[in-house]
Amino acid sequence: MSSGKQKLWGGRFAGDTDPLMHLYNASLPYDYKMYKADILGTKVYTEGLQKTGLLTKDELESIHEGLKQVEQEWEQGVFVKHVDDEDIHTANERRLGEIIGRHISGKVHTGRSRNDQVATDMRLYCREMLQDKVEPALFELIKVLLHRAREEIDVLMPGYTHLQRAQPIRWSHWLSCYATYFVEDFKRLKEVIARLNQSPLGAGALAGHPYGIDREYLACELGFDGVIGNSMTAVSDRDFVVEIMSWGSLFMNHISRLAEDLIIYSTAEFGFVKLADAYSTGSSLMPQKRNPDSLELLRGKSGRVFGQLAGFLMSLNSIPSTYNKDMQEDKEPLFDCLLTLEHTSLIATGVLSTLSVVKEKMFQALTVDMLATDLADYLVRKGVPFRETHHISGSCVALAEQLALSGIDQLTLEHYKGIDPRFEEDVFDVFDFELSVERRQSTGGTARAAVLKQVDNLEEQLKRMHNNT
Repeated sequence: MSSGKQKLWGGRFAGDTDPLMHLYNASLPYDYKMYKADILGTKVYTEGLQKTGLLTKDELESIHEGLKQVEQEWEQGVFVKHVDDEDIHTANERRLGEIIGRHISGKVHTGRSRNDQVATDMRLYCREMLQDKVEPALFELIKVLLHRAREEIDVLMPGYTHLQRAQPIRWSHWLSCYATYFVEDFKRLKEVIARLNQSPLGAGALAGHPYGIDREYLACELGFDGVIGNSMTAVSDRDFVVEIMSWGSLFMNHISRLAEDLIIYSTAEFGFVKLADAYSTGSSLMPQKRNPDSLELLRGKSGRVFGQLAGFLMSLNSIPSTYNKDMQEDKEPLFDCLLTLEHTSLIATGVLSTLSVVKEKMFQALTVDMLATDLADYLVRKGVPFRETHHISGSCVALAEQLALSGIDQLTLEHYKGIDPRFEEDVFDVFDFELSVERRQSTGGTARAAVLKQVDNLEEQLKRMHNNT
């Protein structure tokens, strides 16, 4: 290219860059998102240079004033990008030079490489996105689940295994199930943030800083918990990117499962729940349709996040130490992943907070055959081994089917005694869904007290983690 603009690395090269190669190499179209992190990193880095005597106080003040103007231009949407701006670092430094003069702006890169600069920017940007966007959105999602679990504790529904009706449970138990998943996700997110919050700044290109800059000072001023102890690792590590997308993949897996449950529950065949209009769409052909598009998108975007992780792992796989241009492939999938995670949490919260529960439909879906285990437990309480009672209960189910009865509760006492003489008149007390649910009193069970204990525990965990932010 012959624009006359100077690239950060251009002194070694006499010829122009192939225009297509310039476009292929440029990352500004997407890494401009890190403008604030890049400006903050430069601000603190120049403070470190001033502490070593490489900048005067007047020069530092001029640089900071210039950086302030650059940031304002980005925020106001008036920053003018140039064709030779390869990335956000080049763009910001070029604009700074235009404002304060290249003699002073040319000093901000002293001892610094784009290798440690971009690594720092990415960690700052990811920390901000996770702490200020993803974490609060996930927090609200969990709060909605727990609030509904308390409010709708009396609603009973079928619990399923293999998508077959299994045992009666409380709707709140289902809500608590997913709240438990997401609380664990919240814990893992905290750990991911703690691990990424280490500073690479001052590591140079790979070998370290030649002017003895105080890396611990830089880390402290940028809010990092410490420095990455090896300069080669500092510039080449992208484990934090993998961890963020790995975390996102697991979180999206939980979201996808929740969405699938609700998609099923919202069908006419089930009719357990009804989505609000804000999170449903109609059909372009069939006016009667009410499509759960929000849930389908929540389910579908899990594949997007999984794919981003897999793609970046392949880019990262087998590249030699330390920094290689392959690593530029980290930003697009990472940025898209972070945005998807934030929006997913917000949409899931909206869906769950506006969802209508059709408790009559849920109760009507409970069938007596779901109490077959309770029938076996009835004999266990009379001292019969469970392996024997399981077989006896199965015989009762088989007899009811043979007699074409609607359920095992329609068998007579004579029928029961014919199968096993230990059945007594109180056997019919078994056929009560509320009592069945209330028998599951142990920790983690579906009885009222057990579910409320789960909710209390999850709320306490959430509060403790939130207060430690």
